[in-house]
Amino acid sequence: MRALQVRELLPDHGGAGLADLAVPVPGPDEVRVRVRAAAVNFPDLLMTSGGYQLKPDLPFVSGLEFAGEVDSVGEGVAGWVTGDAVVGGNRFGAMAEYAVVPASALRAKPGGLSWDEAAAYPVAYLTAYVALVRCARIEPGEWLLVHGAAGGVGLATVDLAKALGARVIAAASSEEKREAVSRLYSPDAVIAAGPGFRDEVKALTGGKGADVIFDPVGGDVFDESTRCIAFGGRLLVVGFASGRIPELSVNMPLIKGFSVVGVRAGEYGRRFPERGVENVAAIDALANEGKIRPHVHAALDLADWREGFAMLERRAVVGKVVLKP
Repeated sequence: MRALQVRELLPDHGGAGLADLAVPVPGPDEVRVRVRAAAVNFPDLLMTSGGYQLKPDLPFVSGLEFAGEVDSVGEGVAGWVTGDAVVGGNRFGAMAEYAVVPASALRAKPGGLSWDEAAAYPVAYLTAYVALVRCARIEPGEWLLVHGAAGGVGLATVDLAKALGARVIAAASSEEKREAVSRLYSPDAVIAAGPGFRDEVKALTGGKGADVIFDPVGGDVFDESTRCIAFGGRLLVVGFASGRIPELSVNMPLIKGFSVVGVRAGEYGRRFPERGVENVAAIDALANEGKIRPHVHAALDLADWREGFAMLERRAVVGKVVLKP
């Protein structure tokens, strides 16, 4: 089978490349899936150089999440049969024609989503759901400011927030991205991500500020966000795409009465397994009802993986890129 294999940890993905590997055999409680599409995520890029906290033993196959069809089931597996359309992931191994994962790592593909959309769906929307529903407890009518709104997780957050009845301000770095976000999901406002956004947020919210701020950027964006958050607001720390981890003087949340909340969707599900199951069921239900729909920026052949990786590195992607093995 074709697979994107990492053989050495080198800069610029120098230790990664297409390989012809044996088709894996599922063991007990495992399922083999014929992968139809695999999403590209930043951890995939980082893992090729050892820059991510998860460091699989070498060699390994890249890819966190996928959509495909059940091809074979191992001993003891119940609930899945050959031909079932599924989505899933196992932190690596998805960028191949076949992937073997624990049966528990799979769920039924939402019927209204294409293979490409389904592959682009699990990680981004789960993160958005945990952030907005579990961490922020967002209410209909509340103002939400989404930074990095054109990225995979940011765009999913805009989509989900609209479905939840929030009023959404989407911040993106370029006019092209802002036009795309506006066209795809019709947020209540779309603003530039540069310095001075706090004045626009204050104006849009009648001087109150945003009730919830979703921040995967960090750095200067976080600093300025503390100055346009409403009293009692929730500032969600999702990541540090800017490269700078900000620091906060605690007199700010004291005086302004806001909370800073860290978001780790996967860890949330591991800590609270029952709630984790509920989270997945909730986003699957929304997808099946057609209330949310992931956007695929580009679908490329697996052989063009470098182009897909480069799109993310250039911050040129609106939504997600998927690879088709």
